[in-house]
Amino acid sequence: MAFINQKNEQDLAPYNAAQMLVLAFAVGIITGLGAVGFRAMIGFVHNLLFFGKLSFAYDANLHTAMSPWGVLIIFIPVIGAIVVAWLVQTFAPEAKGHGVPEVMNAIYYNEGKIKPIVALIKSIASSVSIGSGGSVGREGPIIQIGAAFASTIGQVLPIPARQRIILIAAGAGAGIAATFNAPIGGLAFACELMLVSINATTVGLVAVATATATYVGRVFLGATPALNIPRLEVVTSSNLASWHGLLLFAPLGVLIGLASVLFIRTIYWFEDFFDEIPGNYYTRHVLGMFLVGVVIYFLMRYTGHYYVQGVGYATIIDILKELLNKPWLLLLLFLAKLLNTSLTLGSGASGGVFSPSLFLGATLGGAYGAILQLLFPHLSSISCAIFALAGMAAMISGSTGAVLTAIAMTFEMTRDYNSILPVIIAVALSSAIRKLISHESIYTLKLLRRGIIVPEGLQADITSASRARDVMEKTFQVVQASDLQHVMEELKNSQITIVEKYGEILGILKTRQFTKPEITPENVGDFIDENFIIVSPFTDLVTIARHMQAKEAETILVSRNPKEKTTNLLLGAITAKEISNNLGRTAKLMS
Repeated sequence: MAFINQKNEQDLAPYNAAQMLVLAFAVGIITGLGAVGFRAMIGFVHNLLFFGKLSFAYDANLHTAMSPWGVLIIFIPVIGAIVVAWLVQTFAPEAKGHGVPEVMNAIYYNEGKIKPIVALIKSIASSVSIGSGGSVGREGPIIQIGAAFASTIGQVLPIPARQRIILIAAGAGAGIAATFNAPIGGLAFACELMLVSINATTVGLVAVATATATYVGRVFLGATPALNIPRLEVVTSSNLASWHGLLLFAPLGVLIGLASVLFIRTIYWFEDFFDEIPGNYYTRHVLGMFLVGVVIYFLMRYTGHYYVQGVGYATIIDILKELLNKPWLLLLLFLAKLLNTSLTLGSGASGGVFSPSLFLGATLGGAYGAILQLLFPHLSSISCAIFALAGMAAMISGSTGAVLTAIAMTFEMTRDYNSILPVIIAVALSSAIRKLISHESIYTLKLLRRGIIVPEGLQADITSASRARDVMEKTFQVVQASDLQHVMEELKNSQITIVEKYGEILGILKTRQFTKPEITPENVGDFIDENFIIVSPFTDLVTIARHMQAKEAETILVSRNPKEKTTNLLLGAITAKEISNNLGRTAKLMS
């Protein structure tokens, strides 16, 4: 497999629109097939370890039956831990954890380069973690798998880094879309957390990938959502249709916002805790997963279900169908899921946080609704399911920072537009409360702990709206090369001096390097910087910065006709100072 030489990559010509559409389509197909294969692998591991059967059939929307192993079920997560630790430590350390931060790091700090082996090891390690009972989700892994596939395509083909990053965002969005059968949610996720720049081109390419991946998933897995939530007819409730009924979701949003902070801090507290325990990766992960096994065993023994093992979709559906509506049990499951997810990820498993967020939001939201009905019996006409649904969306928003994704996916999972208003209220307040207490999301905090800063959410690309004519320095001097030895002393403090010969531009005077210049006709070239670029006054600032970085040029000349190297057509010049000043002005407009 041949990869692009990093030294020559800056000189690559960008692919045209048709070529990028083909690549986005390919990313969607590969990611869709990857999602199907990943779910089959989870089923295989789960059936083998829990029942000793060789089968890929596994429906996460149904509770796992009691394993014939009895109390030995405690050691199933331990077996998974040994396998995961060996895979991660031997082949790909990036496969450890919940995946999304590694993709964000590749986008912002590694030119979109992800090692191809990450996709393979992440899929195997995560399927083992989830299939053996680890309390993590399959969304984070498939995001990283889709991104790794896309990055590999972008490294094999001669494609610039900026277009490779678009493909990675498309792969990540396609992963969400294929996993949840939610193309709009996948598109929103890529736009909120992955794309560096949002415009018609980038959004269109991501949309092609998410739609394609969704279709591939439907061919193999059916058209129903992966988390098949029953339709909620909230409009029939007169209490909820009124404004004061909707206000019931404001305290829920605040509560979930606080719970999001708890979720984020608990995971990283456990991560630090396990790092301080004597031993190595194997012993720490085995210890963590042994405790996970203990929790799921006692839940099965005393409640009749494992409840918090794996992705937990069956439990969520029970809550939304109001089969689980006792506040004390819902709060117990909230704490058990929080503990097991923290143990699983904190000790070093491979898996996502999306499904645990949905579980935590559903249990806490359902408990909130049930307690309201106990305190105020006249609210019994409002289904507790709507509080659970709003709690799910609010927990996604609060913990990951993906506000639009949470709203869009809730609609796609329920197919019920009537639930949107309560969801929006809870989502907005949850996100605001979490940011008030902890600015970093569960994704960006992991990178911040490594000293890496990644923006949470995108800003409008104001920089690309600036043109050369808007930032150029119009005051410059033009000097004949033959006159340099006579005027050098007086030009020494001039900012921009252009050297010409019979009207043709030779270069930029390098006055800063000489305190006492002694110019002769023989050495005049030593005083001239010939590495400059000529652009039109309508060239955008992003393109200018890209040219300066690629050619290692310090000065850009602005001309009425960039193809002519004559001084009479010059309008101005741009240096790093002008670019810096423009960034300072645009920074005032950003939050």
